[in-house]
Amino acid sequence: MAALIDLTGPTRAPAAGGSARQLVVLLHGLGADGDDLIGLVSHWATFLPNAAFVAPHAPYPYDMAPFGLQWFSLRDSATDTILAGLETVTPILNSFIDRELARHRLNETSLALVGFSQGTMVALHVGLRRQQRCATVVGYSGMLVGAECLLAEIRSRPPVVLVHGAVDQVVPAAMLGIAEAGLKAAGVSVLSHLRAGLGHGIDAEGIRLGGAHLAQAFNPAA
Repeated sequence: MAALIDLTGPTRAPAAGGSARQLVVLLHGLGADGDDLIGLVSHWATFLPNAAFVAPHAPYPYDMAPFGLQWFSLRDSATDTILAGLETVTPILNSFIDRELARHRLNETSLALVGFSQGTMVALHVGLRRQQRCATVVGYSGMLVGAECLLAEIRSRPPVVLVHGAVDQVVPAAMLGIAEAGLKAAGVSVLSHLRAGLGHGIDAEGIRLGGAHLAQAFNPAA
């Protein structure tokens, strides 16, 4: 087996100081890098003062532009090809997550995955196939790839929150309903939010929804 790629990316320590009690992994979209999402920390620190954040750079150069990174290629958008790309990147991301959890001395119940666009595809694929259930998966403007395979492959069922723009011209808003149906069919608890007037992006209300959900997922009794 080829050696796994070691991911790197920007990190933020807990706003409250001291050791982290939670870990939030932010997975960026196609053609971006980890710096694209690390700015969410400034909005979510009040919700999650004891959380450490890390936004790894995807492992591969974006193959449709001279800049940016990708988790897998989208030159061929066939489902089988995308699933193959997800299978390739899964052990790379899992190795990174395991290393970060160990570094912070945390377990899966203290882990959340957050994705945007292609990062959401990765977060859903990886989060539902890890051996132990993480606290939650939050996905913005993405999609569930290979819903027909999920029931046979799912290993854990963290609650999922999906937020999507109603006028998204990159990943059509119809993907929100398809993802919700596929997740529910696999026994996953899912909440979805369709944001009126929003294109392919994250708006202030989406940020608030995500932060509030993360706080609740990490502290369900609060």
